[in-house]
Amino acid sequence: MLRFFKKKYTEDDLLLFNFLRKNRFFEKLTNEELSYFAPYLYNRKYRANEVVFFTKDPSQAVYIVKSGIITLNIDMKDGFEKLMTLRSGKLFGDNAFISETKRLYTAIVKTEEAEIMVIPKVNIMEVMNNHSEVRAKIMTAFAEQYNEYTSNLFQTYKSSLGFFDLNTVYNELKL
Repeated sequence: MLRFFKKKYTEDDLLLFNFLRKNRFFEKLTNEELSYFAPYLYNRKYRANEVVFFTKDPSQAVYIVKSGIITLNIDMKDGFEKLMTLRSGKLFGDNAFISETKRLYTAIVKTEEAEIMVIPKVNIMEVMNNHSEVRAKIMTAFAEQYNEYTSNLFQTYKSSLGFFDLNTVYNELKL
């Protein structure tokens, strides 16, 4: 279908869309598709050592680092073990793209201040339910990331000479 009247976006809109495309989940979305999320983006400011969310919290939103540094950490007996460090443009809390999930890690602000864009899960689901092409692109990106994480897990497992029983990870999955 030809569109004679394409929507015009402001310079601020285009800057926002380019920023959102810095992460895997939004990189393949068109300007129009990204515009569906724009009304639901909220900026939040956090301070050093503030927790964005804890392990086992309900997955209520997706977060994108605008400025500052965030670490993702798994809970250990005596504290946390860092999984990943995130900077500007990186998305976290991505299991909010899936219904009825809980957080798998704790997200903590590591710089004096951080600004984070938040997209509530209810709005993500609304956009994805109303726009199947957006859902397909986001879920494809989710699957690609899952595959990359699994590949990295296997490589690390092999290089560490099997420091744990990998069978226990897969026996508990419902395949």
